[in-house]
Amino acid sequence: MEIANQVRGYSYMAGVLKNREGDPFCRSCNAFLGTLSTVRESLSKFEQEHAKEIEKVPGELSLFLSVATSGIKGIRHPEHPVGQKKAGNCKLPEGVCFLKSSLAILQKI
Repeated sequence: MEIANQVRGYSYMAGVLKNREGDPFCRSCNAFLGTLSTVRESLSKFEQEHAKEIEKVPGELSLFLSVATSGIKGIRHPEHPVGQKKAGNCKLPEGVCFLKSSLAILQKI
């Protein structure tokens, strides 16, 4: 079940990153770059460490991982990231970041 939950977590992060890539503030934020880099590194490590288990994942879950992996790999790095809160652009409450909150979920799985 651990593998399945991790696959679900990467799928979730692929969706979050893709969604935030369309946001005018998030897509050019340091938090976006940091989260994207962390997720890519984590996914690569996951795939290396669990290659044998991943091969045995049922078809639907395997497709889920494949879509998540291609989605994460297809997201563009911001060209000139800036801390959007520090720049005064992000008006989310202090301590709230869509990307960092979502990454914390993945890291708990």
